[in-house]
Amino acid sequence: MAEVSRTMALAWDPEWGVATSREHRDSVTESAELGTFVGWVMYFSRLRGTVPPLPAPVRIEPVKDKGTLVILTPERFTASNPEHVALAARVHELLERAGLLRPLQPWPAG
Repeated sequence: MAEVSRTMALAWDPEWGVATSREHRDSVTESAELGTFVGWVMYFSRLRGTVPPLPAPVRIEPVKDKGTLVILTPERFTASNPEHVALAARVHELLERAGLLRPLQPWPAG
């Protein structure tokens, strides 16, 4: 999933992206507003901000000069695994504190 997300980020240069299950998304947010929740694999454009240090086993990987991939777990993330859900909640808190989890906005003209 990380390679698919990386390839899409390089091809489309999005502001934000996420790969997660509908079950997990619906369990952590009522609005599911794009840009405001975490998932198994996330992408943040460098224009959105800097990804802070995150707890193990989370991996943070640069995507060339475009942005950053955040991979919560090396194994498949499942909403039925309490450890995965707790890790996602902790990462959500850290990313929100860093200002990275906010609704998508129109790209600046340029």
